[in-house]
Amino acid sequence: MRTQQKKKKKTWLWVTLSVIGVLLIGSALYLGYLIKRTNDTVSVIQEKVDIESLEPPADLAKKEPISILLMGVDERQGDVGRSDSLIYMTVNPNKKEMHMVSIPRDTRTEIIGHNTTDKINHAYAFGGTKMAIETVQNFLGVNVDYFVKVNMESFKQIVDAVGGVEINNHLAFEYEGESFQEGPTQLDGESALKYSRMRYEDPAGDTGRQLRQRKIIEAVIAKGANIQSINKFSDMLGVVENNVKTNLSFDDMWSMVSNYREASGTMVQHTIEGNGTKIDGIWYLEVPEENRNAITDKLKASLEIAPSTASK
Repeated sequence: MRTQQKKKKKTWLWVTLSVIGVLLIGSALYLGYLIKRTNDTVSVIQEKVDIESLEPPADLAKKEPISILLMGVDERQGDVGRSDSLIYMTVNPNKKEMHMVSIPRDTRTEIIGHNTTDKINHAYAFGGTKMAIETVQNFLGVNVDYFVKVNMESFKQIVDAVGGVEINNHLAFEYEGESFQEGPTQLDGESALKYSRMRYEDPAGDTGRQLRQRKIIEAVIAKGANIQSINKFSDMLGVVENNVKTNLSFDDMWSMVSNYREASGTMVQHTIEGNGTKIDGIWYLEVPEENRNAITDKLKASLEIAPSTASK
């Protein structure tokens, strides 16, 4: 299991609503005349989900460590949708650190509430947000306090809203008629969507695609944080209204920005490692129990919860 630490400036905005949501909301909070517009946006994107938690929920008022599940959902017209990207994050203001783990979409696990064992990204297709969250909780053995769900189709709108982004591309490839060269690469909305979707030509498979998606997210955050135009803020909030859902309230977001800022000092990334296998002709990632328990214990430590007995 490989763990990598790195410090980033302005990481907090990514933690709160990593996939653009809180970035836009948090940035707007510093412009008093946009507070009402932002509050209205938060009201629109609310999604209440009755989640069967594994532990008592974290108390924001007491600055207890919290967990956030970021879901990139691929919902195209006429498609029920799947969770294209699952990123679990913990935020601990006491230890001044955050932990992040990307869950490969092909991970084979029990789908909670569906009585099947399948790819983890199918949980959303079978039972929406509730089933996806409870399946992730069961797989990782830790609570999901908050979730942020972003329609991956909005990548195009988000990138165009900030006027395009530049990323440092690590892999040259062609996809859907467009070429992406190594090095600094300028992307508009359409090319960013293609860049984020290519999978099978990447030697790193789904892990490589997740890396490319993170590059775009980070580039959007960096550019969005420097946007001064009120018109662009309005455009970005419009994208959020149409493409983001969360159970974070306006007060929750404000509390996080105010009280959990120090957690941005250190980001600890974890990798879920497993073995590729085919069952009935379908490819899965099988994660050994000892690997999963090791990840669970690291996440529990960051949430200040006792480790599982299975790994003792």
